[in-house]
Amino acid sequence: MLSKALLRLGASAARHPWRVIAAWLVAAALVVLAAIAFGGRTTDSMTAPGLDSQRAAELIERAGTGQEGMTAQVVVIPLDGGASFFDEGRARTALTRLQTEVERLPHVLGTSDPAGALDAGGDTAVRGGLVSADGRIAVVRVQYPDQSRLSAEDLDALVALGDRLRAELPLRIEMGGDLFYAFSDPSGGVSELIGLLAAAAILFLAFGSLVAAALPIGMAVFGLTVGVATMTVLAGVTDVPTFAPVLGSMVGLGVGIDYALFVLARHREYLARGLDPQEAAGRAVATAGRPVVFAGGTVVVSILGLAVANVPFMTVGGLAVSIVVLIMVVASVTLLPAFLGAGGLRLGRVGRRRDTAADVAPAGGWRRWIGHVNRHPVPYAVGAAALLLTAALPVLGLRVGLPDDGSQPQSRTERRAYDLVAEGFGPGTNGPLVIAADPAGDPGVLDRLVGAVEADPGIASVAPTHVDRATGIATVVVFPTTSPQDKATTDTIARLRSDVLPKAVGDGQARAHVGGAAASLSDVGQRTSERLPLFVTAVLAMSFLLLMLVFRSVVVALKAVLLNLLSIGAAYGVMVAVFQWGWGGALIGLEATVPIVSFIPMFLFAILFGLSMDYEVFLLSRVREEYLRTGDNGAAIVEGISRTARIITSAALIMVAVFLSFAVADDPSTKMFGLGLATAIFIDATVVRMVVVPATMTLLGRANWWLPGWLERMLPGGPVGTEVEPAGEAPRQQLVDR
Repeated sequence: MLSKALLRLGASAARHPWRVIAAWLVAAALVVLAAIAFGGRTTDSMTAPGLDSQRAAELIERAGTGQEGMTAQVVVIPLDGGASFFDEGRARTALTRLQTEVERLPHVLGTSDPAGALDAGGDTAVRGGLVSADGRIAVVRVQYPDQSRLSAEDLDALVALGDRLRAELPLRIEMGGDLFYAFSDPSGGVSELIGLLAAAAILFLAFGSLVAAALPIGMAVFGLTVGVATMTVLAGVTDVPTFAPVLGSMVGLGVGIDYALFVLARHREYLARGLDPQEAAGRAVATAGRPVVFAGGTVVVSILGLAVANVPFMTVGGLAVSIVVLIMVVASVTLLPAFLGAGGLRLGRVGRRRDTAADVAPAGGWRRWIGHVNRHPVPYAVGAAALLLTAALPVLGLRVGLPDDGSQPQSRTERRAYDLVAEGFGPGTNGPLVIAADPAGDPGVLDRLVGAVEADPGIASVAPTHVDRATGIATVVVFPTTSPQDKATTDTIARLRSDVLPKAVGDGQARAHVGGAAASLSDVGQRTSERLPLFVTAVLAMSFLLLMLVFRSVVVALKAVLLNLLSIGAAYGVMVAVFQWGWGGALIGLEATVPIVSFIPMFLFAILFGLSMDYEVFLLSRVREEYLRTGDNGAAIVEGISRTARIITSAALIMVAVFLSFAVADDPSTKMFGLGLATAIFIDATVVRMVVVPATMTLLGRANWWLPGWLERMLPGGPVGTEVEPAGEAPRQQLVDR
């Protein structure tokens, strides 16, 4: 049985702590060295097989125009409010120097030349989209190769040049573009530090011991180091998206500290019963470790379910985060018991005053609350369900899209560059579309295509067509009238594909596709929306089967799935209210409303469903223990939930603190991940676990544990709740984790 294997594993690690710790140190050193030697950089490839934007990217790559690479833009305006680039003077001379120095930067393939266009006439510069109609704003567009040939050093070089020229030229200089998105520091380290400090404070309040509080954090940091290094090695083999390390840090810290917290709480319970530290550690891993293994497995299964979306960057991102979770599970049943064995009896020393004031009162308080809910199950079940459904209502207005630099804070140069471009050239200039066309020998196709696109009401302007002589493939950069995150831009893309381009190319062999960042994100959003029902069905089915295996109950598994859907729906509703409607956005530093990033709903569903199952497994495993011991469903609910309530709420507070620390980051995507995860965990650990679960379990009675005999004979293993318990234990005391 798994419990016996975990018992032996935990006891062995506790008896030989320094061997286990040394083995982890060696493994961590090897992984870090492998990351340094063979690791790669994260990349952003927001494409998927079969999408129209992917076909456009393939044509552009064949043409070799360089437009498949990364871009940056340098936006300038004279410091003298009365100066104009139309005038011959210091401003135009400074513009010439700036363009020349940018072009000399390493890896720059070329730049636009607004000063040269001005020499040919102001109208030429304006028609080319290089100088605004009033002559006040100019743009130097910088073309780089693809991301695999670049690094953060290229961004640093561009930023350093801007800093130097600001002091030397009479220009206000702002910068933005793909290069910033790919290589800007997401400030994850600061968020992680804030989350760790908050977790340390909560752990100290929960245990009243610096040593006990330090163990979960130490294990989580150790596991996270190994996990992120492994992710770097994975990036050397395949394209790992840039959000994966940040998301991996969020989830890794949350589950790592949580899993360690549950095992540590059981360990202290066994110490209080009089067991020696090695035996207590083994028993803790045997009892609390089994729910950890099943909970971690549920998280991994849910996240790996992203593969059904058939979006490579989501699949690889999910795999990277799953690796971090798996490492945390392994650390919880090997490294943590080694720490517990090394800590000895110091982890269980609790004074009499703390026993009575901090343990008995909270345990009694939770017991009274759960008993109260169980005496009035109908109003609590109906009221809580109504509350969750109301919170989920905003989901009906959910709109996916691409938050652009206009959603960045004003302190960022990307936001200031965005505002200048929108002011001088129109909002659509910040999100150009790239139409790639293969005329297939039809000389009139390009003229018809350009004319049709120019006539579309959603297009503001069309740049000159570039035709590759070797392949005949043409690329046309077009600028919508609306910003990248505007729904009208998505409508324009759809109209170009369904109506404008088909009519222009006709029924021959010629073909044309719409690409660019806005088109790619729109396509990914559509793909994920189409695959979402299949994905949700797959995750629900796998989670239902796993929970039925864990608890040997059809009803418990089905109820858990439905309740988790409610908490996730409520979290989605809060995200829509904050990010799309702007409710409370200022509290997390959101300066403008934005659509939900297209791939985030599916990613969040996978992670949240897995994490919410954690508390279900931990809570119900204790309830089942009591039910098997007493056979009384009502008493088992009260005793099981009250004995785990303090630890579950402490664990939830830690997760919420870790996730909220990421919600204040500058990047809107990171904010969405942080707020969505924090909201769902808070709702799940409070409204769902402490109200809905006891109420519904009371209403269901003995039916909670119903399982057909024929199905029970088919299921392998044994249920959680039959773990090994110590024989001849000391009389039960009031325990720290109650």
